[in-house]
Amino acid sequence: MKGFKENVLIQFILLIGFVTVFSLFFSDILGGEEKIPLPKSLVFQSQMTISEFGEKNNLPNSVLLKEFQLEGENDFQKKLGDFDNLEEKIDSVRNKLILHREGESKSWIKIAIKFGLWIFIQIIVFNLIRRNKITVKNRKIIYFISLTIFGVILGSDPGPMGTVKDAVALFAVDGVIFPQRLAAMGIFLFMVFIANKFICSWGCQVGTLQDLIFRLNKNNTANKNLIRQYKIPFVLSNTVRIIFFIVFTVIVFMWSTDIIEYIDPFKIFAPMKLEIIGMGFIGLIFIGSIFVYRPWCHLFCPFGLVGWFIEKISVFKICVDYDKCISCEACSKACPSTAMENILKQEKTIPDCFSCGSCIETCPTEAISFKKGKRPVPPKDKFKK
Repeated sequence: MKGFKENVLIQFILLIGFVTVFSLFFSDILGGEEKIPLPKSLVFQSQMTISEFGEKNNLPNSVLLKEFQLEGENDFQKKLGDFDNLEEKIDSVRNKLILHREGESKSWIKIAIKFGLWIFIQIIVFNLIRRNKITVKNRKIIYFISLTIFGVILGSDPGPMGTVKDAVALFAVDGVIFPQRLAAMGIFLFMVFIANKFICSWGCQVGTLQDLIFRLNKNNTANKNLIRQYKIPFVLSNTVRIIFFIVFTVIVFMWSTDIIEYIDPFKIFAPMKLEIIGMGFIGLIFIGSIFVYRPWCHLFCPFGLVGWFIEKISVFKICVDYDKCISCEACSKACPSTAMENILKQEKTIPDCFSCGSCIETCPTEAISFKKGKRPVPPKDKFKK
């Protein structure tokens, strides 16, 4: 057993090393998101011309043209004092500047490619899980491919978590909404609505990395842990996640401090942005993934929390055919969390289900499937000992 434990740790170190080294390599080649610093306030005087105002605050002409409704180059010589409600207009300029710089910091071609690949891979996995073709071996392969494409090669941004976290932070700190980010969030949540957190399951960079680390700690049939693993009760994990989201929201609104930015695990795919506190926290998250299934997703992720609510109305989900079910509960034991136990018996609130397919693969009577419709209710005393 000692040799098996050492093998798990060696694979873990190699995997984290691969992610870190090659993320550095691809971020250097493809570039990453660079947040352009914004001034806390714009410098202006009523005697300034629009041209002087722009130069003093390093403002792009496109922002000035739009806000001051200028028609040509000569209009840049108009004085700020010529405009009514000047302070309101200056605030409006800063808001437009924020949106402009948010847009300038994005690689839109890379983002379009990323979303296209997300949809492509999820369609493939959706068909595999519907046909009960997800196995112990190909599950690991898919996770590795997914984290490599969407994290190592294409970077930390965008990611499902960031669409929620950054939307809240930008509105709290600067009072603006970035429409493109809301559109991305809408796409991600629509994916959750269609197929029960499939984006978290098979597309999220950090999610697939955690899942793969967790699966390293399994034998070849996935029926035995090499190092002991634990299932956190959902009432505990979800309570922590809700409290963390509330704390994050209160702090960012009251003190304009995004606490998640310091511990963001997506930064493992942008190692140059990591600071000491982030390295320590991220290290704990990924080491913890050996023992606990997706600790970031269950305990901290804002998108995980929002997605859990949408998950309740998902079109496709894990369902049980109780006519075929022999009450052996093998599916519950195979599930890496407490989700399948609650889906099977429906006695408690159903936790996040990441549609990994372990329950489908394990069921000896093919009573479990990934299908659309409402989950059937188990017959009375079906699981009574």
